[in-house]
Amino acid sequence: MSITNQQVAEYAFLRALYEDGYYPDSVVDKGKAILQRLCERIEAEQPADLTALYALTEVATEEFNALEADFEEAGSEIETVAREEIAENFWFVATAYGFTDADVEELVAAREW
Repeated sequence: MSITNQQVAEYAFLRALYEDGYYPDSVVDKGKAILQRLCERIEAEQPADLTALYALTEVATEEFNALEADFEEAGSEIETVAREEIAENFWFVATAYGFTDADVEELVAAREW
């Protein structure tokens, strides 16, 4: 499934991580894929409220939790810059789909990073 929301389709996910050599592109690509799958799920399932949205973002956040091992294997980690960038991207997704009252901390509440 391709993303139909034009704002999301044109968005450069995790740009700050791609621009910083500390984060291997191959691992950042996996993070980008997580966010794109989240968008696809939002479009397919059309969550009716924040509770439904948070259920979807929880799954994506848990995927980022698992991705931490890939970062570590590549000599990197999800540290302050990465945490902020990932959380901001979750917030962008929420607002792009009309959830302007989403709480960024709730969007990534399941995070272990």
